[in-house]
Amino acid sequence: MSNWLALTLALFLLTLADVPGVDRLHSTASPNATFSRGEEIDLMPNLGSAEDDPQATSNAPNKSKSATLQDQSKLDLVRYVSGEYAKAIKPLPAGKEGFLVHVGQPIAFDLLDRAVATHGAAVNSGDPVQITKLDFREHTIVVDVNGGGRGKKNWRDHVQIGMGGVPTVSTQQTTQQENGPPGLAPGMGSTIYLEFNKSIPDLSPDDLKKLLAPFMDFSRQRSASVQWVDTLPPEMKKAIQERRPTIGMDREEVVAAIGKPEHKVRERDSEGNEIEDWIYGQPPSKTVFVRFQGDRVTNIKQYPQ
Repeated sequence: MSNWLALTLALFLLTLADVPGVDRLHSTASPNATFSRGEEIDLMPNLGSAEDDPQATSNAPNKSKSATLQDQSKLDLVRYVSGEYAKAIKPLPAGKEGFLVHVGQPIAFDLLDRAVATHGAAVNSGDPVQITKLDFREHTIVVDVNGGGRGKKNWRDHVQIGMGGVPTVSTQQTTQQENGPPGLAPGMGSTIYLEFNKSIPDLSPDDLKKLLAPFMDFSRQRSASVQWVDTLPPEMKKAIQERRPTIGMDREEVVAAIGKPEHKVRERDSEGNEIEDWIYGQPPSKTVFVRFQGDRVTNIKQYPQ
């Protein structure tokens, strides 16, 4: 009997030795691994990080290039491009249709020539031009040149917030800052529509100027603010150079420092004085409120602090 048991045990051990992966059935000398609650456990082995794989690194998306236009970038475009002077390289058509540019595709200069022939030239080659307004839409940046070709503003732009929050319609003439510099009447210039096949990417002022480079030359042209900034008091000149508003500025100085506001709200304070708030940005993102009482800035607030 004992011989039979010994033979059976030997055969059983030999069978286990032939089973693949049988070593996983045995306990190891290493301590049992413990996992904190909620910890994810990889189901596949880690074959190396992306930093170790140059192919994976090259295929990784570039977030900086795929990001949509940020609020701060939009403010920078308004500050550093709107109001800038240039010299026209190509004639630009009059009229609200302007000229459509599909960003990333070859520019259809034949269509540009046809538009100029059909609607007339609001700008000729060699003319001095000024960017008088930038509008941002979902897929398009609208660039008004010398007042733009789209005519006067919509009636909604003349609605003010009166006492008690009741909207009132203003019959006052628009200001120079809204219409552009003297001699550049709305509707008498041209408009360029920069259309993107997706949302507007995050652009710098130099990026936008490069997109406009086939139509106008910004080199050797002085900034709109530099032409008169040397005549200002030292504290105002310094604030404009540092791109910040300061108490005591007038509207023209604020525009030179930080550009045109995205929104304006007019109302009266508790003492009946007329005040105007210029709003840069949109909550909950960084938002700056510049308050005018009369012609001068009396208060500046930034949220969040």
